[in-house]
Amino acid sequence: MEREDPKLQQERRLILGLIGTSVGFATLSALLVARDLIPPASRSPDKLPPQVGDFLVYATGHNQGTPIDPQSLPLGGPMVLAYPMEPKTGTVRSGDPRNTLLALRLDPNRMAPLVKAHAAGDLVVYSAVCTHLGCIVSLWHAGQEVMQCPCHGGEYNPFTDQVVAGPPPRPIPLLAVAVQGGRVVVTGPFTGPVGVQNG
Repeated sequence: MEREDPKLQQERRLILGLIGTSVGFATLSALLVARDLIPPASRSPDKLPPQVGDFLVYATGHNQGTPIDPQSLPLGGPMVLAYPMEPKTGTVRSGDPRNTLLALRLDPNRMAPLVKAHAAGDLVVYSAVCTHLGCIVSLWHAGQEVMQCPCHGGEYNPFTDQVVAGPPPRPIPLLAVAVQGGRVVVTGPFTGPVGVQNG
């Protein structure tokens, strides 16, 4: 039995290697093209974050789902839990806990400039999601005028948008709003990321 010429063996290995590399690149290219053909995952309207033009509705209580009349909120707290609602369809954006909001009325003369810039007169709206572990900030301490998370005691000053006690690493963001036709309307994005941030 004759042994194959070493030069032919080397050429055969080179050709097989080139064919393998070409097949690999062709497969990768096909996968990249296929990825671009798959439509991006869409979120249902109830899970979208607050959109400009949404108005706020009560998230709980006997008024749940009805628009918040800012004048019905007591000046100086407490806050009420709210959700944004898409005005055309009436879809309440309650499908994502990060859409839970806090609405309260405060003395504008005591608001820090950042808070006042996002307020609608004496009305401010914050994310209700604690920046520590994502619980819902839902307690109001009238004596100290702070909002508190019931999970680990994080406290937020709504006049200054600052953490004043507990483990939260940063303040909860404000949502830009206006009062139009007796309703609280979203006019812009949050001042920062909502909830817990990794990294």
